Formats: sequence, structure tokens, C-alpha cells
Amino acid sequence: MAALITYGRAVLPLVPGASLLPFVAGRGKEMPALERSLTGVTVDPKQLADYARVCGFTLRDELPATYLHIEAFPLHMAMMVDGRFPFPAVGLVHLSNRITVHRPARVLEVFDLTVRATPIEAHPKGRTFALVSEARVDGELVWEDVSTMLRRGGGTGSEGVGSGEARQSDLPGRDESAGAPVEWKLPGDLGRRYGAVSGDRNPIHLHALTARAFGFPQAIAHGMWTKARCLAALEGKLPAAYTVDVAFRKPIPLPSRVTFAAENERFVVRSAKNPDTIHLEGTVTP
Repeated sequence: MAALITYGRAVLPLVPGASLLPFVAGRGKEMPALERSLTGVTVDPKQLADYARVCGFTLRDELPATYLHIEAFPLHMAMMVDGRFPFPAVGLVHLSNRITVHRPARVLEVFDLTVRATPIEAHPKGRTFALVSEARVDGELVWEDVSTMLRRGGGTGSEGVGSGEARQSDLPGRDESAGAPVEWKLPGDLGRRYGAVSGDRNPIHLHALTARAFGFPQAIAHGMWTKARCLAALEGKLPAAYTVDVAFRKPIPLPSRVTFAAENERFVVRSAKNPDTIHLEGTVTP
């Protein structure tokens, strides 16, 4: 019920005239000093098992690097429906995500989570900000997550230096020496399945009908599912402590076929039909 109320508040800015109400987000020009926290967070074994099944992880004593993101997600939503938040939650674009694992987080540990928003920055396609999440165990910082979000419109119009675009030749899976890419078949209900285990029930991920209302001809896969699936494919090859950065390039329509390839510290997800279309590219740094 709480999640339904939160999503109801998230779509309120789309209702004509609702944006004038003081408790509805989306009217500010600057990011206020917003922070949310949750203490005593424990892992639900069934939810973890369901999450592992949808994302391809093996159940272990160590949590998948992406799992604490879904524990922090309710705090993300609570922040973005705050009346002081400058943008409507619906319509934000997830540009990139960085997770730092300072040490493996264990299934039976108790976590204290905090989430804060960073100041707004200019972007060629609009304005960006980040939601920074941290998990601590008895005061020890064990995990960090930075999700960079884009609000389209009013951008600078110039990509400039450091736009993050990689050359095709820099990415794995384009030649035989890099090893053959692995193909994944993504079913049409993947967005609903991941939404059920993650709590992220954004309409663009759930069904073609709801996605079309927001300009997508089909439902699209969650970016954080794609990142999780990549890390599941790299299980056993990751160090104990590392940072994994991904950039979400093109939405993945559902259903579809994609390929995954990894070489050294880099990995990439492409369209199986059109290998020049990059959906995600990432790096792992010990």
C-alpha cells in the first residue's frame, strides 16, 4: 500500500493543475539539502532468492553488488516525491550508475542506509543530479551507489569533453580475439518480474500500453536489471572490493535479444539484431 501511495504521488505532477499544490514535486530550480535514512535493514531471504532468480545470480553468503540498491530504492522514491524536490519523478532518465563495494556485504548483516541528492548540473540534453546511497554496518561504510539522473530540456546543446561516449573499437565483443558474445533472450514480462522484486514499478517498464503513454512503443528493461545481469555473468571474476560503473546508452525494448561481452575490465550489452546499437557499457575497477 505504501508503494502504491508513493507512485500515486509520483504521477501527480502529470495531472493538470496539480503542480501548483505545495506538496507536489517539480516546481523548484535548485536541489534542496534532501536526505533520507533507514536503520536496521535486514535481508528478506525470499526477496533475495526471487531477485537472484530474475537477475541470474547464484545464492551465496555475499549479497550481489546491486542488491542494496533495491533496499535503498524506497528512500529514492520518498525523496523524489517530496514537495521540495525540483523535478517530477516520472520522466527522469537514468543515465548512469556507479557502485563501490568496499567489502562484501553479507546476507545476515544489519544495514543502516542513507540517501542524499547532489546539486543540479548542466547537461547537453537538460539538467542532471545524482542520488547517492550509502550502506553501513556498525558504522562501517561497506557499500556506495551513485545514480545519475537527467531531466530533459533546456540543455547546453554541446556534448563537450568527457561525455562518456566510447569508440566502438574500444569495447569488447567486436573481434574474435575478445571472445564470442553471449546472447540473452529477454521476455516481454521481464519488466514486471523485475519490478515485483525490486519495487521499481515505473510504467515504462511494465507493459507496452503504459510505456506508450510516455513515448515508448514497447516496454523497456530496467537499467539496473541490465547492470545486475552483467554482474551475474561476471560472478567469480570480481575482486572482493571494486567499483563498477555503467552508462545506460539506449533503452532495451521488451521482448528482445541482446548480447553480452566482457574483456579485461570492460563489458558491453548490445542489440543482437543490430550490434552497432549499444544498450549498456561498463567498467570494473579493483
